[in-house]
Amino acid sequence: MKLLIIGGVAGGASAAARARRLSEESEIILFERGKNISFANCGMPYYIGREIKEEEKLLITSPELLRTRFKIDVRLQSEVLSVDKKAKTIVVKNWADGSEYIESYDKLIISTGAAPIVLPIEGSGLPGVFTLRNLDDMTKIDTAIDLGAKSAAIIGGGYIGLEMAENLRKRQLDVHVIEAIDQLMPPLDKEMASMINETLTENGIKLYFNSPAQKITKQNSVLVVHLPDGKDVCADMVIMCVGVKPDNKIAKEAGLNIGDRGAIIVDEHMKTSDADIYAVGDVCEVKTIPLSIPAVIPLASPANRQGRIAADNIFGKNSTYRGTQGTSIVGVFGISAAVTGLSEKVLTKNNVPFEKIYVHPNNHAGYYPGAQMMTIKLIFRKDNGEILGAQIVGQSGVDKRIDVFSMAIQAGMTVFDLEESELAYAPQFGSAKDPVNMAGFTASNLLRGDTAICHNNRIPQDDFLLDVRTEKEVQKGAIPGYYNIPIDELRERLGELPKNKKIAVYCQAGLRGYIASRILKQNGFDCENISGGYKMYKAFRK
Repeated sequence: MKLLIIGGVAGGASAAARARRLSEESEIILFERGKNISFANCGMPYYIGREIKEEEKLLITSPELLRTRFKIDVRLQSEVLSVDKKAKTIVVKNWADGSEYIESYDKLIISTGAAPIVLPIEGSGLPGVFTLRNLDDMTKIDTAIDLGAKSAAIIGGGYIGLEMAENLRKRQLDVHVIEAIDQLMPPLDKEMASMINETLTENGIKLYFNSPAQKITKQNSVLVVHLPDGKDVCADMVIMCVGVKPDNKIAKEAGLNIGDRGAIIVDEHMKTSDADIYAVGDVCEVKTIPLSIPAVIPLASPANRQGRIAADNIFGKNSTYRGTQGTSIVGVFGISAAVTGLSEKVLTKNNVPFEKIYVHPNNHAGYYPGAQMMTIKLIFRKDNGEILGAQIVGQSGVDKRIDVFSMAIQAGMTVFDLEESELAYAPQFGSAKDPVNMAGFTASNLLRGDTAICHNNRIPQDDFLLDVRTEKEVQKGAIPGYYNIPIDELRERLGELPKNKKIAVYCQAGLRGYIASRILKQNGFDCENISGGYKMYKAFRK
């Protein structure tokens, strides 16, 4: 067996190592057009921010290790120019000496990854305009700072954009984040993403929403990003973090099937439309978990698993890829935002019926010092409670809970299962009723009919709006048109409420609203609890 692998980093390097473990006799050649076979893309912003001190720490697997331990023929600075499916050959350009040659294969794995999107606008190629894909890009940005750059305009407010913003602030730069749409972090729903806006501005990040970059010009020694309505953002450097696109050139030219999103279509075995060619990582199209919706989700963890699965199938093991949940997390200035599964936006776009709830539990027992609130959005099916997605924003404990939700989704669990989840508890780590349990309780109460809810983005205008918080809380802000009866006075003041109108009740976070709705329902009132309370009202309007 002669196996060729195009591209290293996560998917290609994993496939190569797995292939050798499965076959000692096979010839395995790995082609990488860059100078490094496998490096930690996600660590690059933290090297720029000096959290990681040595560039060598970002090198995950060395060519020497693959050569000596795994007997893999590693060829760096070797770009595969084309694939001939019929002849089962590839054309390779050796950038070290400029030569080209042909290599044959029995099986081929394409792991070319994704390339940064460069906006097709005037000035995108000016000196001082950067992308961040590899270690060379990282070094160029780092050098520009060392040479005296004092400000940066980041085009794009996704994960890399925000990580770069934080780390550039650590280097004392003045940072602007320019986003074409109306929110940061597109994988999250807007109201959840809005919760990190204040933290960013408090740390000196200037945010621009609904501001697609029109062009970039150079005025004297300063770059100017021109935005709509005549706005200008001036900076010493511009970093484009507007996302990535599958690097599909050789696959497309070879005639492999390409999806609507520009990625290579593969089956559950990572096989392409050609029986002898496989594709893994950011270059291939995946199916979501749940619901099997076609998607392109560029993440390192799925790429690693896909590389292993492709090698398994090439060497006779029936291994299948379940799909991608898009489980991811970002941390900026002490606050974390995480997501797994499908968002409300994706479900709405695909006409999938769902329900959602919001809860605001502490990360651990409230009586133990240092308890911090997080916000959880749980999305699930209305008919059977199957968990479709979860999003969390908070400080400590976000990573632990998103991983629990991730495993629950992969296992096909329901919100009723979350009620019964048994999670580790000690006061410094969690609560006897963990945040995961609390989300399960709230969703299950809804599906069992113990309460009805409405949401802050669509409160019925004819509802009687009842605020059950204390007067002191109300004075700090309330939903317009409210009528205030504190929860502890509600039973004695029921006569003040109408029985000919539906009552929409809310508190600060949702729990007192739920208690109030139970009191009202059992006293003959038609009522619903506003999910997430006043906290989510503010999030929807940020």
